[in-house]
Amino acid sequence: MSEQLGGYGRNVRDLLAHANASDPASPDTFVRRNLPRIGLYDSAGDTGQVALATGVMTSVPIHLRAGDVVTNISVRSGATAAGTPTAYWFALYDEAGALIGQTADQTSTAWAANTTKTLPLATAYTVPRTGIYYVGIMVTATTPPTLLGTIAAPAIATGERNLSQSSGTTLTTTAPATIATPTAKQFVPYVAIT
Repeated sequence: MSEQLGGYGRNVRDLLAHANASDPASPDTFVRRNLPRIGLYDSAGDTGQVALATGVMTSVPIHLRAGDVVTNISVRSGATAAGTPTAYWFALYDEAGALIGQTADQTSTAWAANTTKTLPLATAYTVPRTGIYYVGIMVTATTPPTLLGTIAAPAIATGERNLSQSSGTTLTTTAPATIATPTAKQFVPYVAIT
């Protein structure tokens, strides 16, 4: 028996076969996600795990491959809609936390409950090298929307990345140039890139 898969003695492809059900029908459709589409819950159901705070960016790591062309960022709201939004946007950052691109500020555009919000980057981005990037989500509103996602432990071992983090204060129409002094969060929003 090969040790290529460590101690796992079965076919890993069989183990992951259920993932085929959530993939696009066409293998030519480009999509990258930070989490599987199963096992998600609404942050509205857990007051201890806030998805978004007004004027504060939440960012999550996502694995992208060289040659991927990032055009859109999608995030799904939960049971609570954005209440009186004045600014919101999504952004893409490189592994070092430097801003790559941002969607247009959505100002007071409604973001209803249980709705996927797909926003295009101002300019499509072709990924130069395979690695970890970050997606930033920021909403300034009387009540930020709740989001679909999951709970994860903050980094414990030295060198582990935060799977969700907050940064910035009183943000409005423009994404910060860098992800500065992030604070680990336990709620990890689900994001998809197309």
